[in-house]
Amino acid sequence: MLFSKPNLLPILLLMLCSGCTYQQIVKTKYPLWGEEHTLNADEAGSIRHMQILMPARPDSARGCLLIVHGMNEHVGRYGEIARHFSDRFIVAGMDMTAHGLSNTVLRSASKSIEAGAPAYDASSAYLEQAQLGDLQPLRDDLNLALNHLLNHCDKLSANKSLPVFILSHSLGSLVSASYLLQSGNEAIKPRIKGIIFTGPAFSVTEVPGWRGWFQNPVIRFSLHTNEHFLNPHDEPFPLLLFNQLLALVTVPLQDGIFELLSLPGLRNVFSPASPPWVEEYLSDSEEQRIRQRNDNYIMHRSVLRYVLGIEKEIIQFRQNMAKFTTPYLLIYSEYDPITPAWGSTDFAAVTRDKHEHNELMVLAGKSHHEQLFSTPALREQILRKIDDWLKQRQENGQD
Repeated sequence: MLFSKPNLLPILLLMLCSGCTYQQIVKTKYPLWGEEHTLNADEAGSIRHMQILMPARPDSARGCLLIVHGMNEHVGRYGEIARHFSDRFIVAGMDMTAHGLSNTVLRSASKSIEAGAPAYDASSAYLEQAQLGDLQPLRDDLNLALNHLLNHCDKLSANKSLPVFILSHSLGSLVSASYLLQSGNEAIKPRIKGIIFTGPAFSVTEVPGWRGWFQNPVIRFSLHTNEHFLNPHDEPFPLLLFNQLLALVTVPLQDGIFELLSLPGLRNVFSPASPPWVEEYLSDSEEQRIRQRNDNYIMHRSVLRYVLGIEKEIIQFRQNMAKFTTPYLLIYSEYDPITPAWGSTDFAAVTRDKHEHNELMVLAGKSHHEQLFSTPALREQILRKIDDWLKQRQENGQD
């Protein structure tokens, strides 16, 4: 899930009141759908929470599937999706840094509820995002999760080298795709036979309605200047010079403001809450929107250092995405404003011919962001498409 991200101080001031009043009260235990695994992430004792669900006969598994969640959500909400695949896959999911039970505040909240407390104030949970200036910690989490899943699968598969697939959503798609582009992952990448992208964060938000009249020009300006900062394009020299001078002035200023507002004390005030319109575009199902609204483990505030880091990661990915070669199934909604379709179409334009099994599933006329949490009929259609694509890759997974 990638929430709307206002990009400069004037918009933040407009959102200040909502940021100050937001509370996150946990009243339920964290949703578990698989066997719990606790992974040590570093020498400082940080842990990552993982779940693994296996077929009734683990040795009958035809592959391994890792679910990678989106921004501010958690993998616990993917229980129905995990169960759908668990009759033939060893399915795993990890809460990445600052999310779900890998977030110390949310982990304490779940333990408190489990011990009998009626409620737990987890309003400070989002502050763990302050450690995230870019997505490298999340890529490290993905590497940790893949290593653990591979070891688990190899032990259960009776000497069979099972194919590994990634099912990713929104920011999780950006994390996964950028991870697969990095060097240094050569031991793992050959085992990954395909990736499913849903609503990938390959573009920045376009705010719908009257709010967009004010916010979208600022978002586009921020994207434009960051794209050109120390990165010349193939424009005529006068325009290149203008863009570089504009970027050299505005980008350091923006970075400084965001860094300042992400410092302790100030970040309590200037971290924006997700605006109400975002909820309307998460699903085409009212039932799913209610479930999302009542999910106490989804965060609805974002530290600005994290927000700006994501924008820069999108820019960096777009500069290198033509090198992406892993087979993929790309699923997105035609009118999704949270991660607009132009990011997906740009990606497909430069990668579609890299593999014969690269496919697109465009939800024509749809505007919701969480395709895996669609109305039952549409979700069943999407899952059938994923099933067919995975079967195709399993049958041809040695390429």
